Amino acid sequence: MNALSQPLWSENLACRRGGRKIFDGLAFRVEPGEALIVTGPNGVGKSSLLRLLAGLVRPAEGAIHWGEADIADDPVEHRSRTAYLGHLDAIKPRASVQDHLTLATILAGTDAAKVPEIAARIGLGRMLERPGRLLSAGQRRRVALGRLLLAEARLWLLDEPTNALDAEGQALLIDLLKQHLAAGGLIVASTHQPLALPARQLALAGAVSPHAAE
Repeated sequence: MNALSQPLWSENLACRRGGRKIFDGLAFRVEPGEALIVTGPNGVGKSSLLRLLAGLVRPAEGAIHWGEADIADDPVEHRSRTAYLGHLDAIKPRASVQDHLTLATILAGTDAAKVPEIAARIGLGRMLERPGRLLSAGQRRRVALGRLLLAEARLWLLDEPTNALDAEGQALLIDLLKQHLAAGGLIVASTHQPLALPARQLALAGAVSPHAAE
């Protein structure tokens, strides 16, 4: 069976940072077409979990599986099907919107000809030549959403995705998330704000074993 048609899941997952246990006993399961919303106060490991799922760090205990395969067995393949949206937008002040989006296609190996279409889709179609230093915080976040789309990844990992987005931007975000799920994609999002999206919930409580995803 194709791994991309199978769930992303883990049991008894633990994370340590600087010798300190952040969480342990974590269990979750996300099917294709589903979202998992990760909640909890600051410092309980929401961003750390996303980094584990991205393959950027290894778990202290347990493993993360896509279907039957451990994602650590083929990190290059896992990165090719994963897009990570951090809470920082990584916008260069002198690079234009088009520069940022084109670079995203180069890094992902996708079609740069789609840049104008994606720019229009995120509401920046008339700003392709605008440099990063002249973008508002909300526009910078829209560029980050454009990079997410251009990666054409199956799994979206989102750290506080509503950051800096006004009501219109948040509506755009929800629309993009729903479209991704409808296409069979998977989403894991860490957020302090509710997302108007049908999703499983995972509440982290720190070093005490958190609740399994419902």
